[in-house]
Amino acid sequence: MKRVVLSIGLAIGPLLASGAHAEVDGSAPALCAAMEILECVPDAACERISAQEAGIPRFLHVDFAENRISRTRDGEEVSSEIERSEEVDNRIILQGAEDGFDQIPDGIGWSLSIDKSSGDMVLTGSGHAVGFVIFGACTTR
Repeated sequence: MKRVVLSIGLAIGPLLASGAHAEVDGSAPALCAAMEILECVPDAACERISAQEAGIPRFLHVDFAENRISRTRDGEEVSSEIERSEEVDNRIILQGAEDGFDQIPDGIGWSLSIDKSSGDMVLTGSGHAVGFVIFGACTTR
């Protein structure tokens, strides 16, 4: 059994290592994956939750040329306009705001920071009495 695990590890190890440093320079669309999500509310500690619990998509498609971030919600593609974009200290910083669902006061402001060298990302969102911090990674296709 150890030999099988070692063989699999040796076979896929280079693939995993080569994907560890994904350059994202804004010249091509990027696919971002949420890996860790924290939900923060006043007078309580931040709590690790799943993407499903937060109603946050696991994957985001960032189209730098179109200034759009899109994701799938209930089987339908939904997009958000990137209202501000800037490069700071080898990071691409994107920002915007969304109203959310009709008739529900769920508006949120968001900021996405992508490290250009590694593809590491941090997405933050803040709304009424709630904040989210999402750690993940992005890669170009």
